[in-house]
Amino acid sequence: MLERRRLLLMRHGAVEYFAPDGRPYLPTEVPLTERGVEQATAMGAALAAGGVRVDRVITSGLMRTRSTAEHAVAAGKILAPVEHWPDLQEIRGGRLGAIPEAQLREAFIAPFEGPVPLDTRFLGGETVGELLDRVIPALQRLLDRGDWDTVLLVLHGGVNRALLSWLLTGQKLFFGGFEQAPGCLNVVDVGGTTASNIIRMINYSPLDALHTATRLSTMEALLARYQSARERRIAS
Repeated sequence: MLERRRLLLMRHGAVEYFAPDGRPYLPTEVPLTERGVEQATAMGAALAAGGVRVDRVITSGLMRTRSTAEHAVAAGKILAPVEHWPDLQEIRGGRLGAIPEAQLREAFIAPFEGPVPLDTRFLGGETVGELLDRVIPALQRLLDRGDWDTVLLVLHGGVNRALLSWLLTGQKLFFGGFEQAPGCLNVVDVGGTTASNIIRMINYSPLDALHTATRLSTMEALLARYQSARERRIAS
C-alpha cells in the first residue's frame, strides 16, 4: 500500500506592508500585526488540538514567516527545530513608485488571476516563471529527504500558490485563484509522484473558517491599502 507523507503548507499571519507615513516596509522587515500573531497562535493551537506531530518546520527566512512560525510552534508545543530556506521567499517585486497609476491594478492583480502566463511580472519584478524555477527545486529537495513524515512550511501567498499548482499537476503552472488568507493552512499528502498527491485542504483559517471577513482577494485588499497610503503621502 502506498504510504504518503504530509505537507502542512501555511501562509504567514496578517502583516502591515506600509509604515505610518505610507511608505512600504522593506520586504525583509514586514512585521506581523496583532491579528497576525493571533492567527499564528490559533493555528498552532489547532495543530495541538488535533494531535499533529511535526518533524520539521521550515520558513522562508523573512521576518513575517519567522514570527508566524515562532508563535505557531509555541502554541502547538512543536519540538522540531525551525529551518530557514531563502529559496522559498515570496515572489519579488520591483519598485512600487516606478509603476504608473494607470498600471497599478494590472501590476498587483494580474499575477494572481486565473492560470497565469509564466512571463507575467509581479510589480515589475520577478516573473511567475522565475518564481516557479526557484521554489519547485526547493520543494523537490525536501521531498527527496527521507527524514520526515510531517513537515510544517510557513511561507507566502504567491509561493503557496506555486507549490500547490505543481503538487496538483506536476507541471510548471501557476493557478492564481488558490486564495491564501493570512495565517491559513493547506494540507497535502504526497506520494512518490505528483499523480499520487492528494490535496486534503486549502486555505483553512481557524479564526475565520467560513471566510466571512471579506470577499476581496489578498492582492485586491493590498492594492486598496497601497493606494490609500500613497494618497496620504502625497497629501502630506
